Amino acid sequence: MADILEEIVAHKRIEIEQRKRFIQPRQMITLTEQKMQEDGGKVPGGSMKESLMNSETGIIAEFKRKSPSKGWIKQEGKPSIIPFAYQQNGASALSILTDIDYFGGYDEYIQEARHVGVTLPILYKNFVVEEYQLLQARYCGASAVLLIAACLTKEECKQLMNMAHQLGMEVLLEMHNERDFEYAELEPDMYGINNRNLGTFFTDVENSFRLAEKLPKDVCRVSESGISNPQTVLRLREEGGFRGFLMGEQFMKQTDPGVALAEFISKL
Repeated sequence: MADILEEIVAHKRIEIEQRKRFIQPRQMITLTEQKMQEDGGKVPGGSMKESLMNSETGIIAEFKRKSPSKGWIKQEGKPSIIPFAYQQNGASALSILTDIDYFGGYDEYIQEARHVGVTLPILYKNFVVEEYQLLQARYCGASAVLLIAACLTKEECKQLMNMAHQLGMEVLLEMHNERDFEYAELEPDMYGINNRNLGTFFTDVENSFRLAEKLPKDVCRVSESGISNPQTVLRLREEGGFRGFLMGEQFMKQTDPGVALAEFISKL
């Protein structure tokens, strides 16, 4: 199978250029600065890292309507309903996909979630390859952004992380294999291990256990993808020292994602 990640990143660069013609970078900076003033210097939702470290469950519930491997998961899913239902049913933080073409998401989904009263930390989940996207993330009300080691050089990753911090947002750095581990020394706020290979979409939760021991001690570890039962979460927490568990499909494919989350948490 062709490497879908390369395809997505190439497409993303074109998408950003189009967006810049629509809202120029200088204008985007102004809009973001205005938003930051409105927020009184505080990022909406507060610290995602603290929320996970202080939580007994650590579930990051994801609003994800579609994926490249599965197609539509919940095409009718509403950002004005599901994220708030996640909050009411015990999520520690949220992740909202904002990639349009591959995941059926939009920046506006975060704005809608905030508008209806979501106060939890929200992760801006996209393929971030340049600074313009960080402005977008901060403008729409995200608390943290995802940076994927496989999409970036180490230097790019460092620059993006610095800028995210300047904007008041935290960074979840996603790593998948041994090669990505040199990025860990950049000291992100949260260290993510993706159990899904973004090139082939093969998923294996054991990846989190294999790679956990390579992470620094006492950091906020997040296991992403392929988690479908409470036992796995308990094992990741006890054996792998994970504090965050990013889950989307498991809840989104159910009739009522919020209720599905509550039932899952009740088994922890």
